[in-house]
Amino acid sequence: MRILQVCPRVPFPPHDGGAIAMYDVAAGLAQQGHQVTVLAINTPKHAQPAHVLDHLPGVRLVTVDVDTRLSPVKALKNLLFSQLPYNVERFVSPAVRARLAELLEQEAFDVVQMEGTFVAWYAGYWVEPLPGTPTSRWAKLPPVVLRAHNVEYTIWEQLAENTRNPLKKWYLRKLARRLKQFEHWMMHRFDAVAAITEADQQRLRLLGCQEPVVFVPAGVDLNRFQRDPAIRPRPRTLFMIGSLNWLPNQEGLEWFLREVWPQARAQYPELELHIAGKDTPEHIRRLQLPGVTMHGFVESAARFMQEYELMLVPLLSGGGMRIKIIEGMALGKCILSTALGAEGIHVRPGFDIVLGDSPAEWLTHLGRYYHGQLGQQLIGPEAARTIARLYDNRRVVESFLDLYSVVLARKVPTA
Repeated sequence: MRILQVCPRVPFPPHDGGAIAMYDVAAGLAQQGHQVTVLAINTPKHAQPAHVLDHLPGVRLVTVDVDTRLSPVKALKNLLFSQLPYNVERFVSPAVRARLAELLEQEAFDVVQMEGTFVAWYAGYWVEPLPGTPTSRWAKLPPVVLRAHNVEYTIWEQLAENTRNPLKKWYLRKLARRLKQFEHWMMHRFDAVAAITEADQQRLRLLGCQEPVVFVPAGVDLNRFQRDPAIRPRPRTLFMIGSLNWLPNQEGLEWFLREVWPQARAQYPELELHIAGKDTPEHIRRLQLPGVTMHGFVESAARFMQEYELMLVPLLSGGGMRIKIIEGMALGKCILSTALGAEGIHVRPGFDIVLGDSPAEWLTHLGRYYHGQLGQQLIGPEAARTIARLYDNRRVVESFLDLYSVVLARKVPTA
C-alpha cells in the first residue's frame, strides 16, 4: 500500500513518546514492504533536515516549515477572536494545506493517517474541497484515519484541576473546553480512529466518534531495547526520564520533589535520584537538592535506564500511553508509577509494575525498595516478558494494516 502519514513534527530522532510512536509505525510499515510518505510540520523546536529519514528504505519525508513557537500576542488574539484552541491553531498553516493538497492531487495514496489532534484540522479537506478542485476528483480521495495519541482535552482538564493559581486555572479550563469542542467537531471527519489506550477508546466514543473506533496501542521496536550485560545498575538509585517541556511531566516531577523526596531522603539517606529529560526548565535545572542529579538531555535513553535501578513515573495529569514505561519495561526495569501514568498498559500491580498514588504509598514502596523487599528482581523480568508478548511494534503495525483493510473495504467508489 501507499500510505500518507501527516505528522505535527518530524518524527526523528525517536527520543520522546510522540516521535517514537510515529517513527516506529512508519518504519514498521516500510519494513513490511509498504510505501510511506511522511508529511511533517517542521517546527523550530524539532527542526530537522529533509534527509533524516533516508535510512529507512520505503519512507519519504516531505517537510513544511511552520513557526509553532508560543507567542503571548498570538495567544491573546486567539483568546479574543478565535474558536480554535491555541495549541491547535499554532499548527494551522496555509503552506501545509497547499502541500497536502498537492500531494493528494499528484499521487494515489491508499490511506491517509493523521497523527494526533494537532494535525486533525487538515482532515477538513475531506469535507470541504479546496477552491478549484474538481468535485469528482475530491470524492475519490483516500480514506483518512486519525491516530489519537491522546484525548487532549482531558489532559488540560486535569492540569486545571491540579493548579492552585486562579488565573491559570481559568485559562486552562477555557482551553480544555475549546479542545473538547474541537475534538467533538472533528470526529465526523475521519473514516476510522485508532485510540492508543482502551480508556481513550471509550472517551472518544463518548465524544460521539463514529465507528470504527479501535484500540491500537503504541509499541516498541525490541531491537532498540536489548539489555547490555556489561551495564550493572548502581544500587539504591531511582531515575526519571521524559521530555520536561511537557507540562504533565513537569507537574509530576515537581510533585515528587515537593511531596515525596524530602521525606524519602531523610528516612533512606543512601537513595539517589537521577533525572534526565530534554528542555529541562531553568527553575528545575537550578535546583540543588541533596541526592538529586540533573542530567538534562541524554543521547541514549536505553543506556541511561540501565545505569540505575528503580524507574519512577509520578504522573498526575495526562492521557494516552507512556512510551517511556513501555521502553523501561522492555529493558526489564522495575517501575513505580501512579495509576494514571500506567493507564492503558496491561500490567498487574506487584507482578510486572508497582503502583501508588499518594505520597504515603510512594514512601512505603521506596522504603521496601531501600531494604530489598520490593521484589524488583522478579518484577523487572516479568515486565520485559509482558512487553515482548503484547507490545512488540510488529504487532502494532499488523493492527494498523487490519484497520486500513477495514476502511478500504468500506470506501464506496464514486462515479
